[in-house]
Amino acid sequence: MDQSFLPSQEDEKKRYLEHNNDIEDPKYQNFLRPIVEKVIQFQTPKDDGLDYGAGPGPVVQYLLEKKGYPIQLYDPFFHPNEKALIKTFDYIILTEVVEHFHQPKTEFRKLYNLLNPNGRLYILTHPYEDSILFEKWYYKNDQTHTFFYTKEAFEWIKEYYAFQNLEIENRIILFRK
Repeated sequence: MDQSFLPSQEDEKKRYLEHNNDIEDPKYQNFLRPIVEKVIQFQTPKDDGLDYGAGPGPVVQYLLEKKGYPIQLYDPFFHPNEKALIKTFDYIILTEVVEHFHQPKTEFRKLYNLLNPNGRLYILTHPYEDSILFEKWYYKNDQTHTFFYTKEAFEWIKEYYAFQNLEIENRIILFRK
């Protein structure tokens, strides 16, 4: 998105508060369950994790902690835990976050640096592909979605930041440092 059209922080927070992020909502839990299951597949309860951009209702934290996986939260609006950004993690989860980045290059550099060697970055987003008619694509209608990713964009990120591995499975993108 052109910089002149980026939403203000106030407008962003207002929009995020419109989302129904109730940790008790079974529909929202089911929406996020695939990424939680992916974390459980590759991580252990002893691994240090971070939910980056957790939002007002940290459902991922709720679901992981029910399985014995403690995880820290960071969100610039709702969990501004700056202490979390001065350590490193075995894994970082971003659910419906990367499409909100105003400066993706800066954010991915930060995320890469927050990962331990062999650490994993779990992303849930809706990648754009040529079969999608952009004019009718629901994902573009959220004014806080400022950047969209394609498979090629994720491959570029892998190469540019020297991630060892990239897996794309539907809406789940997994990088390994």
